[in-house]
Amino acid sequence: MSGRAGGPRIVFWRHGQTSWNLESRFQGTTDIPLTDAGLEQARRAARLLAGLRPDLLVSSDLQRAADTAAELARLTGLDVQHDAGLRETYAGSWQGLTHTEIRERYPEDYAAFGRGEPVRRGGGELATEVADRAVPVVLEAVEKLPEDGTLVVVSHGGTIRTVLGRLLGLAPEVWECIGGLSNCCWSVLGPRRVDGWRLLEHNAGTLPEPVIGDES
Repeated sequence: MSGRAGGPRIVFWRHGQTSWNLESRFQGTTDIPLTDAGLEQARRAARLLAGLRPDLLVSSDLQRAADTAAELARLTGLDVQHDAGLRETYAGSWQGLTHTEIRERYPEDYAAFGRGEPVRRGGGELATEVADRAVPVVLEAVEKLPEDGTLVVVSHGGTIRTVLGRLLGLAPEVWECIGGLSNCCWSVLGPRRVDGWRLLEHNAGTLPEPVIGDES
């Protein structure tokens, strides 16, 4: 992208729509495929993201993410590196339940989860544990990029939130302040002037544009 600051760029791309998304069911690590609409979302987004000329493509190994990544791989010729470390949060007994069902069966945990408190959803993973397994996968891929290269990470809404929170240096209790990603939308991180990362785009559905003017 002309006009952008130098250094590596990470594009975090959420998978396309699934039937459980439509039903508001907590998916977690359950391996749910894309709907036909989700596949079309992936194809449309891939056409846009291919314009960034990504250098590396890594993905969760769950089917909904892998099939989303495959659409970008098809256009760019990149190999997809699948990694279980990028899977969605394991949510134990919450998986397969709608948010209404979870709220009714586990009201205290669900309320604490909404407040951003550390909760083992359904006896599963803490958000910090998800970050512990996902962030190293991302940083290892960044190390393989050429100068000013672009990495595309295909993952899941909850996992992407934890990675963004960790890489931006935010305290875990405020990670829930990062809004969710729509299906097949993405967020973009670039390097700060001194050290670390800054959020350049969030929940975008069109190509990232350079920030021109006083805020650059």
